[in-house]
Amino acid sequence: MASTRDFHHPFKPYDIQAQLMLAVYDCVSEGKVGIFESPTGTGKSLSLICSTLSWLRDEQRKSLDNDPGLEPDDDEPAWIIEQARKQKLERLLQKRLDIESRLAKIREKESHQKQQYKSGEPVTKRAKVNHSHASFGDGDEDQFLLDDYESDDPSRNPSTIRRCDMGLSVTSLDLMQKLREPLQAAEDSPELEIGDELKVFFCSRTHSQLTQFVNELRRVKFPEPPWVQKEGLPWSVQQGITVKHLPLSSRKNLCINSKVVSAGNVTAINERCLDLQQPSTPQGERCPFIPNKENEVLVNEFRDHTLASIRDIEDLGTLGRKIGICPYYASRASIKQSEIVTLPYQLLLQKSAREALGISLKNHVVVIDEAHNLMDAITNMHSIAVTQSQLYRCKWQLRTYLQKFRNRLKGKNRVYVTQTVRLIDSVSACLDRLASDSSSTENLVSVGDMTSGKGVDQINVYKLVQYLADSKLARKVEGYVEFAEKRALSTAESPADRTPVLTHIQGFLQALMNPAAEGRFFFERDECGSVALKYILLDPTFHFKEVVEEARAVILAGGTMSPMEDYARHLLPYLAPERLWTWSCGHIIPKENLFVRSLGQIQDEIGLDFSFARRNSTTLINGLGDCLIRLAATIPDGLVVFFPSYAYLDQVSAQWQKTAAGSDNVWTGLEKRKAVFKETKGSSGIEDTLQSYSKSIDEGKGGLLLSVIGGKMSEGINFSDRLGRGVVVVGLPFPNLHSAQWKAKVDYIERSIIGRGGSSAEGKAAGREFYENACMRAVNQSIGRAIRHQTDFASILLLDRRYSTPRIANKLPGWIKQGFQDDKAVPTLPEIIQGLQDFFNTKV
Repeated sequence: MASTRDFHHPFKPYDIQAQLMLAVYDCVSEGKVGIFESPTGTGKSLSLICSTLSWLRDEQRKSLDNDPGLEPDDDEPAWIIEQARKQKLERLLQKRLDIESRLAKIREKESHQKQQYKSGEPVTKRAKVNHSHASFGDGDEDQFLLDDYESDDPSRNPSTIRRCDMGLSVTSLDLMQKLREPLQAAEDSPELEIGDELKVFFCSRTHSQLTQFVNELRRVKFPEPPWVQKEGLPWSVQQGITVKHLPLSSRKNLCINSKVVSAGNVTAINERCLDLQQPSTPQGERCPFIPNKENEVLVNEFRDHTLASIRDIEDLGTLGRKIGICPYYASRASIKQSEIVTLPYQLLLQKSAREALGISLKNHVVVIDEAHNLMDAITNMHSIAVTQSQLYRCKWQLRTYLQKFRNRLKGKNRVYVTQTVRLIDSVSACLDRLASDSSSTENLVSVGDMTSGKGVDQINVYKLVQYLADSKLARKVEGYVEFAEKRALSTAESPADRTPVLTHIQGFLQALMNPAAEGRFFFERDECGSVALKYILLDPTFHFKEVVEEARAVILAGGTMSPMEDYARHLLPYLAPERLWTWSCGHIIPKENLFVRSLGQIQDEIGLDFSFARRNSTTLINGLGDCLIRLAATIPDGLVVFFPSYAYLDQVSAQWQKTAAGSDNVWTGLEKRKAVFKETKGSSGIEDTLQSYSKSIDEGKGGLLLSVIGGKMSEGINFSDRLGRGVVVVGLPFPNLHSAQWKAKVDYIERSIIGRGGSSAEGKAAGREFYENACMRAVNQSIGRAIRHQTDFASILLLDRRYSTPRIANKLPGWIKQGFQDDKAVPTLPEIIQGLQDFFNTKV
């Protein structure tokens, strides 16, 4: 019976967890696309692991005796074909058993030498590394001259010209291809070609979220693969079989060469890594960790150690250092034999990244966690901006390069470099024209506006971008400029570590080739007066469709997926309704552990309406402060207040700190109730603020944390137990519908609905719905910070009259709506204060 299926959960699962595991298992079995909402704190990650890997083991068992892929031959008798099939099955089984035996020996070795393995020297001799920070460009300046270029093949795959997105050279891609193919191993560790094992790809947004997932994976004890069970091998019982797991990440997280890591940002690290692989780089300065013919045995050793136990990204880096091989490149050799692969959004959702890594999603399962921001993530990956200062520096770099090498450039190099200069000059001139109108802060920009420069209409942008990727012009230019600057300064050190600006602009030029319907270009001026051109992807459908069509099943999971209709309408509109599966559950906490109220009015004369037109009222801001003072005096321990934007939080804080005649200001009133902390824009200081907030609560002083919806505190931070006895949301964070970008988004949605046969009224309704849903997804994510486990309890207060309207209230998660009081009347502030007192009196 499905209801009694053993999912190998490490604990006795809650009913909600059992339901989720069963639903995910059935969704994968039926090859559907599932949207699953399970509130944070309900054990979502463990449920996803147990359900998908239980399905994996069951599927392996079913396929054990299946036809191994023999081509039928009409000339052969049936008994010969059957005999050949059995022999091939036996050989395949033996190869798999050999792998398991090899991994078992490694586990035994690691268990006996665990401490030595963690802190001792590697068994193999580590290659010596030159730790000087020599970079591309030491030596003869002729190394920066472009190689002859003759490739203008129009039949090339368009994805190959996107290599610069990944920072991958032709050399690196060739290396990756070799690592995906079977390597010739040492005699005592034969490489076994068993094809691409059935696997689960687990994808999340951040490195820390993936690390948490790996920690959960370690808690689960799964049965042996069916081929081990069939043979009843003695070591399988003694040691247990670990799921073969592979973590993948970027160079920034996996590089073990200090010369490369010191470059700082991701793009600079990619560039420095590629520099150290160039034939022109002196032999003694090339990266000693790159896999090659001489160290294939180390790649195999790295592969086996990786699959022998469950490791996270840090463990992979440590393993690479001990063995003396690059984890970033060597991990490719483990992909085919792995059963579960964890990787960040960027490596799964970009086709160029999947191709570079050798990842095929064909017939595999894809699980995307924290999928509430999936559409935004895809949009951001395929959007790009260039500033005026970047264009100016790029133009200067190209002039500097041409002053040196112009007379030595031949043939197509001369043509394409000239075209590059013309196109960038044209884009820069367009931005200068737009910037000259000081009253303009944001506008739509056409491709024609950016390509109106002299001679640009004769440029084939497709061929030019292909040339930029193949010729490595960006690295040649950046390398020469760095070389010239160092020589002028008479120093061995680079004057600064900069992100290669031409590489970045190259990505912007690629956007000029994108289909006009799916994205738009914009001019933007920020608060400091800096101007930029932006390409914004408006439709993520196409980029995600490749994942859906290739994978066997796709699971989108998150704690706050509501409202769900956006995914069907704007991410999966091509999907037949019968292939889409949606599922949502309540929270694991009992209903009495949650107090939820909306408040629309403080006093008769002060209505809580934080719409853009009304929120600047001094009376409203001071009334909000008085309300929070009363709430801070009633709610124990930690109280987190979320504001719609950093600008509004700063405005409100400044108003509260103004002193009224003969009385304390609002800020002082808040500080008398709790220690007050404020989130600032940017990532710096977040950890210090959280530590101070937590310490104040531990010391009995309480804490009031003023935060921002969509800020760092609203995602990935757990305000469990005393850290979040109360969560207050001030207003609704609606985007600026009058901005050029949001006008374009809503207009695109309206036209899409009409294009699918809908009416104009239906298009406008869909645009409004998308706008509201974008706001409510951010609200729901902030609300979900409070309740983190079964015995937790908290209050959630929504301060704005609009929260009591059905249109907004219906977009809240089901478990939040369950916490509202049963009667329909909107409570007053005194009633809420009394309700809070009664609620916490029963808990504390």
